[in-house]
Amino acid sequence: MAGLLVTMGIVFGDIGTSPLYVMKAITLVNPDFDADYIIGAVSCVIWTLTLQTTLKYVVMVLRADNHGEGGILALFALLHRVPMRWLYLVAAIGAAALIADGVITPAITVTSAIEGLDIVTDSVPVTPVVVAIIIVIFLMQQAGTGKIGRFFGPFMLLWFLMLGGLGIAGLSSWPAIFKAFNPWYAVKLLVNFPGWFFILGAVFLCTTGAEALYSDLGHCGRRNITVSWIFVKAMLILNYLGQGAWLISNMGNSAASGNPFYAIMPPGFVIFGVIMSTGAAVIASQALLSGSFTIFSEAINLGFWPRLKIKYPTLEKGQLYIPAVNWTLLAGCLLTVLLFRDSSRMEAAYGLAITITMLMTTVLMTVWLRSRNVSPVLCWLFLAFFAVIEGLFFTANMCKFAHGGWFTLLIAGTVAAVMIIWRNASLHRAGFIEYRNLSACTGLISAVKADTEIPKYASNLVFFSRSPDKEMVESKLIYSIINKQPKRADHYWILRLEHTDAPDTLEYETDILVPETIFVVTMRFGFRVPLKISVYLRQVVEDLVSEGALDLTSGYESLRREGIPGDFRFILLHRIFSPSSNCSRKDSCLMMLHENLRRLGISDRSAFGLDTSVVTCETVPLIINTTPTRRITPVR
Repeated sequence: MAGLLVTMGIVFGDIGTSPLYVMKAITLVNPDFDADYIIGAVSCVIWTLTLQTTLKYVVMVLRADNHGEGGILALFALLHRVPMRWLYLVAAIGAAALIADGVITPAITVTSAIEGLDIVTDSVPVTPVVVAIIIVIFLMQQAGTGKIGRFFGPFMLLWFLMLGGLGIAGLSSWPAIFKAFNPWYAVKLLVNFPGWFFILGAVFLCTTGAEALYSDLGHCGRRNITVSWIFVKAMLILNYLGQGAWLISNMGNSAASGNPFYAIMPPGFVIFGVIMSTGAAVIASQALLSGSFTIFSEAINLGFWPRLKIKYPTLEKGQLYIPAVNWTLLAGCLLTVLLFRDSSRMEAAYGLAITITMLMTTVLMTVWLRSRNVSPVLCWLFLAFFAVIEGLFFTANMCKFAHGGWFTLLIAGTVAAVMIIWRNASLHRAGFIEYRNLSACTGLISAVKADTEIPKYASNLVFFSRSPDKEMVESKLIYSIINKQPKRADHYWILRLEHTDAPDTLEYETDILVPETIFVVTMRFGFRVPLKISVYLRQVVEDLVSEGALDLTSGYESLRREGIPGDFRFILLHRIFSPSSNCSRKDSCLMMLHENLRRLGISDRSAFGLDTSVVTCETVPLIINTTPTRRITPVR
């Protein structure tokens, strides 16, 4: 029961606040609605929740867990080794669209909640109140939600009980609304109503939070989400039925032009309803922000984004905070509120991006099913069935493009472009780095260590290598030790950082090339594990000392007598594309884009959590020569 309560507070915030605006959006499509229109629209909502949310996500997609973790990037990590190079495009587009959804959701949910005060009084300044609440939500991220998060579950339980109770109360006004369970009424509406695509655009808003169910899989687990969804879906459908019944019984009244969510409330209950709605909107916004931080964290470790500063405000699993992402999303939310002003206009911008994410998830899920040896026929049926449904929703939402959909596509397109360019440029750049066999250099490095005429640079010298093969290192790394400034040390450490397809991997292996001289340490991190290199290297050193494979005592006689351990110095090699490179225009363009996008992130020194006092950053040129160059000749 505790797990179900926590799940309700974490997972269902987005989809749980959809009754705030779905039926209102449906009535705006056809203000002169009749009973058949409302029954058909509610039927569309019921069967969208059944087919899209329940069948696709709860029954099928939640099974595609990556060691217990979910989300579109976790799904891509499962397929990382599938020989389909274009899959990274699908993952990048889907993740970018989910980020765009995270910009719009706080704006529309908080605005819809505060607009309920219009029923009580017309003098409430909605936009300033919404702006203030959104600013508070984003400021709250710095401290994490460890203390207030425990109240999310009980609050959302009360919220869903309120939705169900209000729905049951509204049913008494027109009990025949139960005909909406018959899918024929949905088909009939879509066939006969000329603006069926506008209806689908409004109906789709009821399932926009479905992707969050998958993204939060690692926090709650499939069983908790599945069981909780039975209750949540029942409460949502009851509320939609109640709103539909009230609309039919009040056809022709001026009250029917408002928001039916608040209209079905007793007059004295509205203030409490607005408070509850605002609280639910805050929780929904919090869930999406946490999801956005997780997406960027995964994107960084999967090579889709430059490294950003990540903080961990609490010790709870999944609790992380990325300042740059937080303030950028805040700016996007405030811009949304100021640009669109009221929730009815925001609805035009809402939904389009998430349909793209759902389509991308369908494609990746099809590949995953095939990788699990599911019959090709069943895989194609899955792809065709949900691609048709989501394709219809996408087409319907594209009708909103000129009315606000362009805004979400602009955000999603910008994020996707950065992801795709950064990944391509990083991989392309890595292909031009020269490597040398480390074993062939061990004799020279040992000689440098033994040469007392060379001033000692440090007791322990640590280099980072990006070589895919532990027997090879960058030629510039050897150049730094031998040529640039001969660096004598007691121990030379080569650190290799590998990111695995699993989310929580944290392990290492050590190769001792020359005893007490050259150590190669390979650290493996899951895509959700923070890089705390100083901490992990200290643990590796402690293990080697306890095994007798390393004498950490300082090489300086005065310090050795006192048993003082030797110091550590880290060397970071920063490769800058050289203008002297003689390469194609495409290569030159990619390298320049990589240099510019690097400015979005932080330095490796900060990303690895290294103490600035023991780090030296050496700039080395990255020279690309893909065509023969002329040789200058002497004049004799």
